Amino acid sequence: MAEERNIPAEETAESRNFIHAFIEEDIAPGGQFAGMQVHTRFPPEPNGYLHIGHCKALTIDFGTAERFGGLCNLRFDDTNPAKEDTEFVDAIQEDIHWLGFDWGDRLYYGSDYFEKTYELAVGLIKKGLAYVCELSPEEFREYRGSIGVPARSPWRDRPIEESLDLFARMKNGEFPEGKYTLRAKIDLSSGNFNMRDPVIYRIRYIEHHRQGTKWCIFPMYDFAHPIQDALEGITHSLCSLEYEAHRPLYNWVIANTDVPCHPRQIEFARLGINYTVMSKRKLRRLVEEGRVSGWDDPRMPTLCGLRRRGYTSRSIRNFCDRIGVSKADSTVDFAFLEHCLREDLNDTASRVMAVLHPVKLTITNYPQDKHETFEVEHNPNHPEEGSRPVSFSRELWVEAEDFLETPVPKYKRLFPGGPECRLKGAYLITCTGCVKDASGNVTEILATYDPDSRGGDPADGRKVKGATLHWVDAATAIDAEVRLYDSLFTDPDPDGPDKDFMDCLNPNSLRVLTCCKVEQSLRERAAAYDRTEKQGKTAPSFQFMRLGYFCLDSKDSSGEHPVFNRSVSLKDGFKK
Repeated sequence: MAEERNIPAEETAESRNFIHAFIEEDIAPGGQFAGMQVHTRFPPEPNGYLHIGHCKALTIDFGTAERFGGLCNLRFDDTNPAKEDTEFVDAIQEDIHWLGFDWGDRLYYGSDYFEKTYELAVGLIKKGLAYVCELSPEEFREYRGSIGVPARSPWRDRPIEESLDLFARMKNGEFPEGKYTLRAKIDLSSGNFNMRDPVIYRIRYIEHHRQGTKWCIFPMYDFAHPIQDALEGITHSLCSLEYEAHRPLYNWVIANTDVPCHPRQIEFARLGINYTVMSKRKLRRLVEEGRVSGWDDPRMPTLCGLRRRGYTSRSIRNFCDRIGVSKADSTVDFAFLEHCLREDLNDTASRVMAVLHPVKLTITNYPQDKHETFEVEHNPNHPEEGSRPVSFSRELWVEAEDFLETPVPKYKRLFPGGPECRLKGAYLITCTGCVKDASGNVTEILATYDPDSRGGDPADGRKVKGATLHWVDAATAIDAEVRLYDSLFTDPDPDGPDKDFMDCLNPNSLRVLTCCKVEQSLRERAAAYDRTEKQGKTAPSFQFMRLGYFCLDSKDSSGEHPVFNRSVSLKDGFKK
């Protein structure tokens, strides 16, 4: 099991990125790539949406190229046509652009190289380095051998001409799936099982999303990938640690096929985050079984889901930079990802007032026909952004939890006979009582205000024992829907051994609140956003004072029906 670790906020990747050290060594005088431009690639498989784990690889591939003034290709690994779709191709490009990276005119597909890869496989057969094998999958497992026991294949010494003929007929569709495979002839007794004459081609009768039915034989990833890297002039093939044991095969393919260059493969540890799963197969199951609303459900770790929840590209890139690059598997605390978002939104989000569980507050000594406005800063971190008018009248909406008829010890909010409380940016008030319905539920809070306390901020020097409360003017407030998101799983390791991740789903991962009350200005912001092109963009974010950071929902929100998703709470659990 991977070690779980917290990432100190001040820690950066610069001091420990071994990939940078290797590349600097390679491009230095006398190095393998001396005088050459660093060239990397990001090779996603188009069978699902990118998630936060892919984001680490993505930022390493593109970020490394940026650091060294090099290039990074985008190449879709579509050598396995099963469950590949243009929907995923488009979404992956959208996500990469959203993060701020670009591949220029270097967009490729693994299937672009099918013809050349086939030719190179034929070349291996002619060199006596590949052969057509007739072992069934069951026989293949039986003959695989074990540690200290070599693998076997009765077809290893098949004549070259016979293998050439069979491979051509495989390509022409003359045999059923599973009848034949093409295997590299390397070393059946190797201690590295990846080198025990691995399969490099298999027969598949399935329509390809770009090639149609032109091909019925497809190269295995371990054979196709190094060839694609070499044909594109990649200098450094950066990949996750699971491919470390495959590196000898990567190098063997490069060394024994007629390709123009020899890339260097460097492996790094994959990203693990607690309270989530990173398998596309498992994420697909959540979608297909209706446990989430789609790939972009704000509870999903997909980039489109995080974007819909309000995560910014800057916060995610900052997260990836600060967790760094290592050779050791580890699990990062999800709270650190939230910490990075909270840092960003604290700097950029507008402050507004919203009431999620509203109860009426009536200021009994405030004139019934009086209405006024207060100027409230958009963001105290950026006073140059100015302020906006917020209306105020006799009747307001406040949070139900800000009133207790019988207070608990140290309760500093509203209760009859309690201390003065500040209404944020407005007046000081004192609770005088409440109104209840027939069931005993509080329907209205009663209070009086001090007309001489206009502005009501702590800077006025008045010492007030009560709390500062947020509020919304009942005369101008608009209704909104608010969605409160929590972790999708209750178990920090839902993907652990002897667990079914579906049994770890959090039944309270989403709470929907209706009839919430928000400032009138948010209707205009929601309507303006509704008129924009939303695809690939993060919706406007706001700090609901005292409540958290929220953004407009990119799918369901409109000017007439604003819907807000909670991105992250105000409380930073990571710091603790």
